[in-house]
Amino acid sequence: MFKAFADWLVKDVFGLSITSKLGGALHFFIYDTLKIIALLSVMVFVISFVRSFFPPEKVKQWISGKKKGAASVLAALLGVVSPFCSCSTVPLFIGFVEAGIPLGVTFTFLISSPIVNEVSLVMLFSIFGWKIAVLYVLFGVLLAIVAGLIIGKLNLEKYIESYVFNIKLGQSVVQQMTMRERLAYAKANVTDTVKKIWVFLLIGIGIGAWIHGYVPEDLLIRYAGKESIFAVPVAVILGVPLYSNAVGSLPMIEALMGKGMAPGTALSFMMAMTALSFPEMVLLRKVMKPQLIGIFVLIATVGIIAIGYIFNAIL
Repeated sequence: MFKAFADWLVKDVFGLSITSKLGGALHFFIYDTLKIIALLSVMVFVISFVRSFFPPEKVKQWISGKKKGAASVLAALLGVVSPFCSCSTVPLFIGFVEAGIPLGVTFTFLISSPIVNEVSLVMLFSIFGWKIAVLYVLFGVLLAIVAGLIIGKLNLEKYIESYVFNIKLGQSVVQQMTMRERLAYAKANVTDTVKKIWVFLLIGIGIGAWIHGYVPEDLLIRYAGKESIFAVPVAVILGVPLYSNAVGSLPMIEALMGKGMAPGTALSFMMAMTALSFPEMVLLRKVMKPQLIGIFVLIATVGIIAIGYIFNAIL
């Protein structure tokens, strides 16, 4: 339906050929905008309804007291269904430490949650299909578990700011929502999400449309295709200091892959931007020392590079 509407607009209304540079770029922009917003709205509603059963207080209670191995797996899976925003990073970290949750398990949740959220999952599925979406989720969860286990083994608690251990948040009361409240929460979250992302969405799709229509295919195949051995680490290193999200990055990645960029290179670039965003590092500095932030970034970066090569080998 959306493709037919985009075809009609480009060919009949604007009088352009879809195979031309301008026509192809315009078609990409119209079709991706309609498709992503429609699918995103439906899926955000469904996932928000599910997420209403996993408030941060309940997540903390479930993880507390579990053995390290089981806690790491549980933290990674809960991170998928209960994503947090950058503004909640510090209180969430303090809450986990105050509850006695091991540092490695805390980092597992902090890595899993931003990498695999409802926006990235929906957009990956809508743009690349179920195979890439599922692999991305599996590798994102695996990265979170392995990185958390390594950080836990290194005994890095000495690099947490001392005041964090003295904070007593107490036990929060987990409020039970009625079915009507859960549905209202899901509906409100759809509206809130679309309001927050529509600018980033249009910018990302606009850049992706330009890449789709005007960037030569041989350029990306030469420097970022599967045959380029250094493409993955370069993409990840460039992505670490940048900040973006799935909304802004995925339409660009779609266009880059369409022009010949290797899937692992593109997805590892996205993973680096979402897992190691600069705003989150700034906030984490309030509760941990630079040494711990550096170790966290190093471990996550190496893991994402490895995932990029694996992606390229199997896709």
